[in-house]
Amino acid sequence: MEYGDYMEYIKLKSRAKINLTLDVVAKREDGYHDLEMIMQTVSLYDSIFIKKAENDGIVVKTNLYYLPTDERNITYKAAKLIKEEFDIQQGVYIELTKRIPVAAGLAGGSGNCAAVIKGMNKLFDLNLSMERMMELGARLGSDVPYCLMEGTALAQGRGEILTALSPCPHFYVLLAKPDISVSTAQVYKNLKLEEVKSHPNTKAVLKAIEDGDAEGISLGLCNVLETVTIPCKPIVGNIKEFIQNQGAFGVLMSGSGPTVFAMFHKKETAKDAAYKVKEKFGIKDVYVTEIYNSTCAKGKN
Repeated sequence: MEYGDYMEYIKLKSRAKINLTLDVVAKREDGYHDLEMIMQTVSLYDSIFIKKAENDGIVVKTNLYYLPTDERNITYKAAKLIKEEFDIQQGVYIELTKRIPVAAGLAGGSGNCAAVIKGMNKLFDLNLSMERMMELGARLGSDVPYCLMEGTALAQGRGEILTALSPCPHFYVLLAKPDISVSTAQVYKNLKLEEVKSHPNTKAVLKAIEDGDAEGISLGLCNVLETVTIPCKPIVGNIKEFIQNQGAFGVLMSGSGPTVFAMFHKKETAKDAAYKVKEKFGIKDVYVTEIYNSTCAKGKN
């Protein structure tokens, strides 16, 4: 995080996440689902620049022409919430440089929202606790509290009940997003929970994380939403199978998809697999990154 003179501006990194496990425990009366997920931050990030403005408005600019920059943009919503909640009269200018694929199951938008909350907290000297920022973030999206926390965490409820875990052991991560769209709402709507035969062994993965056992984590990878997304979008399953044969020691769909992530011991192997995935499936959104933990000593985080 970098600060300008007299805190007139701030620059932040908004990192992507993957789901090491994703279990749907039950459907709630409010239409949402009770979840149990192990979430992990990776080093792929969007850049966010926030500057105090002379007027009282909110201006959002982005490098992606198709992203809305008005009230529909989650960074705009975050800035508006903070301004209204704390009676901030001064406006803000937000410049968003996207690298994380959009609508990919990587919490890119939620991370951008979290970054604006963090940034405005610093920029306007609000001195908000992490708990308070997470409470505000939960109003804007279920993944926002986690994106504020970052690192390795167990998420429950709608995703907003978080327990920080020991840092995940280091490994390289290949992300591959096919050029298709998946509606998270439709995936959950079409999930037939009673027909799901395989649920994550969350306890086993938690123990593997505690033991620093990357291989143990890979054995427990499981996402029940694959039962909906893969039959509807077979390319997701095809990418999973292909990458598994390129030296990965674990492969899973992240979130509701369509991004597939894979675990690699060596960066060179991951890069080679990335090239082959691009060639095989003709997709551009393929990245090699790595596990990110703020306390992680390994890798260039």
